[in-house]
Amino acid sequence: MLTDDLTPRRRRSAGRLIGGYGLLALAVILFAVFALVLPDTFPTMANLTAIVSAYSIIAVLALGAMIPVVTGNFDLSLGYGLGLWHVTTLLLIVNAGWPWPAACLAVLAGGLAVGAVNGLLVELARIDSFIATLGTGSILYAVTGWVTHGARIFPGSQGLPEGLTGLYDSTILGLPTPALYVLVLAAVLWLVLERLPVGRYLYVIGSNPRAAELVGIPIRRYVVLAFAGSGLVTGFAGVLLAAQQQIGNPSVGLDYLLPAFVAALLGSTTIKPGRANPWGTVVAIAVLAIGLSGISQLGADFWVTPLFNGATLLVAVGLAGWSARRRAHAGRSLP
Repeated sequence: MLTDDLTPRRRRSAGRLIGGYGLLALAVILFAVFALVLPDTFPTMANLTAIVSAYSIIAVLALGAMIPVVTGNFDLSLGYGLGLWHVTTLLLIVNAGWPWPAACLAVLAGGLAVGAVNGLLVELARIDSFIATLGTGSILYAVTGWVTHGARIFPGSQGLPEGLTGLYDSTILGLPTPALYVLVLAAVLWLVLERLPVGRYLYVIGSNPRAAELVGIPIRRYVVLAFAGSGLVTGFAGVLLAAQQQIGNPSVGLDYLLPAFVAALLGSTTIKPGRANPWGTVVAIAVLAIGLSGISQLGADFWVTPLFNGATLLVAVGLAGWSARRRAHAGRSLP
């Protein structure tokens, strides 16, 4: 009888272990496979540095996308905002002659303001988050075209300030600085969501808004706060993109929207299955980065990247829903 009682518990423990760390194991497996197939190029420090550099901005944007997801909302304006804020950074520095720290602070303030507007549209105007943020995103895209006249922004012969470019191309303790940004941002979000009351409120709002209302949580305030946080992170990603590209491209932001949402949704299936979480988002970015880098080094055609992102998004949405239902069922099954 004791053995019979322990067997289901062991199965549940194994299921939780796989559900919590299966995606991390997948990242390790993918890396090992590509390292074996491409031993001369893939497992090298140069390639790892290139992967980190290429996907750091997507990781930052994904962490920003994750914040509204915690509350059960989505911010589709992220890609449009990224495009606007990176060209705004360059316009303020190159055309307006602002010092680069002032330009960066202005961009962060702009991102925060746009995020707050998104939250107000969702909570006060009662517009679905998909529609509201798609509308504001379209407006942001129009503003980007207006301020740039549809043309790229070049810094000219004087180049950009070293302080700005150093935000992206420098290293700290041998690690690319963008990687540290991702880790610090993930740690801050983990602290806020897992260790502070505001994080618990956001998770309650996302899982059961009615229950949150009954216990007196000011839903509107915290949803607006979540969108404002997303906008702030998007502004930061825009500054990093300006430091990386060093050329303003008014249409570049949309390329980052899909992989950022894929990572935010796929991340909700690991570490803390059933709910969006920062470390799960980082693991999801690692899976995407390793997978796409390995595929491209194998000589895949250009259309493989959007195919990979689209298929992964569908898988991520399905797994996120399954994890949420599994978590809810486990909660009802507890004595």
